[in-house]
Amino acid sequence: MKLLLDLGNTRLKWALQPPHSMQWVAHGAALWHEDVAGLLTSAWAGLPQPEMVGAASVVDAAREARTTAIVARRFGCEPVWLRTPAQACGVRNAYAEPRRLGVDRFLAMVAAHAAGQTPCVLVGAGTALTLDALAADGRHLGGLIAPGPQLMQQSLLDRTALVRPERPGVIMELADNTADAVASGCWQAAVALIERFATRMTPRLGGVPTLILDGGDATRLAPLLSLPVQLGRDGVLRGLAVWADTPMPESPVGLHGDG
Repeated sequence: MKLLLDLGNTRLKWALQPPHSMQWVAHGAALWHEDVAGLLTSAWAGLPQPEMVGAASVVDAAREARTTAIVARRFGCEPVWLRTPAQACGVRNAYAEPRRLGVDRFLAMVAAHAAGQTPCVLVGAGTALTLDALAADGRHLGGLIAPGPQLMQQSLLDRTALVRPERPGVIMELADNTADAVASGCWQAAVALIERFATRMTPRLGGVPTLILDGGDATRLAPLLSLPVQLGRDGVLRGLAVWADTPMPESPVGLHGDG
C-alpha cells in the first residue's frame, strides 16, 4: 500500500493506493482552515501501515512541515516529497527551469499520458486556473496561469469601493444587477480563456486535443464550455501514483514549484 498526499492551495487530498491499481482503498480531504491534524489523524486511524508515503505540494514550507509531523506521528515515517523534474514517466517539461513548474500540473500531465489521453489540454480549476498543452509523444508545450473564477471575484471586491454584490450571483449571458454581473463576468472570463487556449493549441498538437478539466471548480465550469470536455478525477493523486511506481533518474528532493 502507498499513501499519496496532494497538498493544494485550498486543501490536502489523500488516497491509499493498493498495489497495481488506481482504485483507492480509502481517500479523503481536509481544508487548510480546518483542524487538519485532527481530521487526518481520525481518518487514518484504521489504515494499514503504508510501505511508503508520497507527497506533492504547491504550498509553503510551514504546511509541508505540519504534514510531515502528522505522518510521522501516525505512521512513524516521513513523506517522500516529489519535486518537478525535467522529464519523468514519459512527460517532458517545457520549462527552462523545470522545478518552477508546479508539481501538481506536471503530475496531472503524467496521469493523462499514462491513461492514453494525449494529445490533450489539461485545465486545473481551483484557486488558480492552470492550462497546459501536452502532445501525443509526451512533450509539454507550455501553459498559462490565471486567477480562478472565485479568486477573480474576490480580487474585484477587494480592490473596488462600490462593487458590493448583495448576494451570490447567477451566471448568465447578460446581467442586470451587480451580483450576477460579477459572477457572470468572472466565470465567463475563465471559460473564454479555456476555449481560446484549446482552440489555439489544436494545430500545434496535430489535431483536436482532449480537453480535461479537473479541480474544485471543474464541475461548475464544465457546463459553461461549448467544447467537449472530460471531467478529470484526482489527476494529481493519479499522477503521483504513476510517479511513485516509476524509478526516478534523479533525486526527488529539490526546490518548491511556484504554480
